[in-house]
Amino acid sequence: MPPLSRRQVLMAVPAALCSFGLARNQNNPPAGTRPNIVFILADDLGWADVGCNGARFYHTPNIDRLATQGIRFTHAYAAAAVCSPTRASIMTGRYPARLGLTDWIVARFQRPERPDPAVNPAGYVTVPGRKLSCPENPFWMELDEVTIAETLRAAGYVTCHIGKWHLGSDNWYPEKQGFVINIGGCDYGQPPSYFDPYVNQRQRGRGGIYNLPPRKPGEYLTDREADEAVKFIGEHKDRPFFLHLAHYAVHTPLEAKEEVTKQYDAWRMEGRFRPVYAAMMESLDQAVGRVLSALDEAGLSENTLVVFTSDNGGRLGSTSNAPLRSGKGYPYEGGIREPLVLRWPGVIQAGTTSAAPVCSIDFFPTFCAATGTPLPSDRAIDGISLLDHLRLVEAAPLRRPALYWHFPHYRNPDIVPFSVIRAGYWKLIKRYEGKKFELFHLEDDPYEQYDLSEQAPDKVRELNQQLEEWLQAVGARLPKEI
Repeated sequence: MPPLSRRQVLMAVPAALCSFGLARNQNNPPAGTRPNIVFILADDLGWADVGCNGARFYHTPNIDRLATQGIRFTHAYAAAAVCSPTRASIMTGRYPARLGLTDWIVARFQRPERPDPAVNPAGYVTVPGRKLSCPENPFWMELDEVTIAETLRAAGYVTCHIGKWHLGSDNWYPEKQGFVINIGGCDYGQPPSYFDPYVNQRQRGRGGIYNLPPRKPGEYLTDREADEAVKFIGEHKDRPFFLHLAHYAVHTPLEAKEEVTKQYDAWRMEGRFRPVYAAMMESLDQAVGRVLSALDEAGLSENTLVVFTSDNGGRLGSTSNAPLRSGKGYPYEGGIREPLVLRWPGVIQAGTTSAAPVCSIDFFPTFCAATGTPLPSDRAIDGISLLDHLRLVEAAPLRRPALYWHFPHYRNPDIVPFSVIRAGYWKLIKRYEGKKFELFHLEDDPYEQYDLSEQAPDKVRELNQQLEEWLQAVGARLPKEI
């Protein structure tokens, strides 16, 4: 008999292992609990788009209520300024640079001339008029990566993905990465349409959204996703579950229910506020409220860890990330800082706030710690468990030397390949073309208005050395001179 694969071994781990206390993470969960986990991920939602972070024009009472019932992080980050790498970091607890997945993944219908190859692309690409040759981004996240869904499924959890996946085409869909149920998860980076039957002219005959069959013409996608989540909770309330509710909202196309959009027309602000986006935000918030109500009705709220966050900064042109600088795709705070709230009654004190720098790589180890599930032992996990900090914010400060980002690609006319390090309040942006360094001190200059690279060359050298050591350690692929 041939030896079992890594995936076969992982899925054969007895579900009873954790319940009998034979395997424990470095942070033990509260005695007697195996919490459900509901992870709600918005798409392209900016740090300033929710009321609890100061939004003036967006109506988000359910997200704000979630924050008052749990903890709100003011310095939470996505692992990338674009979506697919952050989503991969959530699934694996590993930096995108370590995964070799550093840009958004092109869907199959967007590359009809390039079918799925036998192995992921690993070469370099050049762009006319650009000075650097850049690593080609993969077409999928490798199946050899261990996901949080696989890990929790092996520990006896029912695993469900609803909404956007964007980590590869058919052979790399959520059901191939540990999810028992997959509703709507495919290679699309955005929905063809937000209205049932969820199709448009660009899909080249592929139909609507995978495993989300039309059922009511004109039904709004965010409402449908919430409906599927409520149904899942009701049907699986008698055993622990992991629900990954990854809304397509508020990504383009900007489409909302007409009657809701009209309510915001009077608040129109050119370049900063769009009524259609506000209406999308309202529908997203209502979806969050429906999930919270479903947990209440099922009697599960007290033993469920609920997380709400986003995958990258708000898209410029859709919203404004002010007072943070810039937006999606950029190395500034508006591109990578995210809203993050977590609620777990009895474990997380209601109404707390933390300024600790946390990242999407931290969810995997946190969920393992919360459920008493061991982390994979055969690979580096870059994130750290937040569990102790969630319990005792002041008494258990997070201790990490730095956070890192790596984007070795071009994007738009003004985005060139870059890497970033944040160590304490110091943040160094390193570009591989043009002006090499920008240095900011986020405590004194949270909106990145004053570049200190010329005034503090020693700090630049120190941080750059630390950044280069990290890039080498994770095997980051760097752009090359042509």
